[in-house]
Amino acid sequence: MTSSFVELWLYLSATPLFGLTATLAVYVAASSASARWGHPPMANPVLWSVLALAALLTLTGTPYPVYFSGAQFIHFLLGPAVVALAWPLWQRRAALRARAGALLLAALLGGAAASASAVAIGWALGLPAEVLASLAPKSVTAPVAMGLAAQLGGIPALAAVFAVLTGLLGALTARWWFQRLHITAWPVRGFALGTVSHGIGASRALQVHPDAGAFAALALGLQVLLAALLLPAAARLF
Repeated sequence: MTSSFVELWLYLSATPLFGLTATLAVYVAASSASARWGHPPMANPVLWSVLALAALLTLTGTPYPVYFSGAQFIHFLLGPAVVALAWPLWQRRAALRARAGALLLAALLGGAAASASAVAIGWALGLPAEVLASLAPKSVTAPVAMGLAAQLGGIPALAAVFAVLTGLLGALTARWWFQRLHITAWPVRGFALGTVSHGIGASRALQVHPDAGAFAALALGLQVLLAALLLPAAARLF
């Protein structure tokens, strides 16, 4: 039994299957545990998957490029996954049309506050310009944040880290903030979470309530569109 396991490990670690197999196995385990415990914020599957995979790569001495050669298939599926979020929006299209102006204004102000506050804090701390440029798109989903950071003169890999950390922080703390601020409406909660914490926040919102998930998906899409249009223009101005 032990020899068979060692042979399987040697085979997987030497092929792109390692990254794919490890990612799927870790996420399924983390997701099952989260469901068993009632989806508490601190049992976020993304958080524990990141920590477990980081520990696995460190302990086995596996270089990140070797891991990503297999995991890039899952990375590719981020695009279709985001597009699939359009279905709950279509089911609520009448309510969205009725609130279109307010939602667009909220997305614009929320995205501007998220980006400007991060850059302002970084500037006050004396961070280099390329780090500030990487911080600016932190509330946009990671693939778009990486592309925007490259346009702004930032570091795409660092922008991805900021985006993931922002998403995780929002997913972990949102319920606490909503309770303290007495925000109970699910559409409002979802839209706020999607505005600040993009796909990870939308995933959390979908776990909690369908209306929260739908409005979080809308906020995610609006942030991608607004950031792609406005952040390069803002960078040229400042």
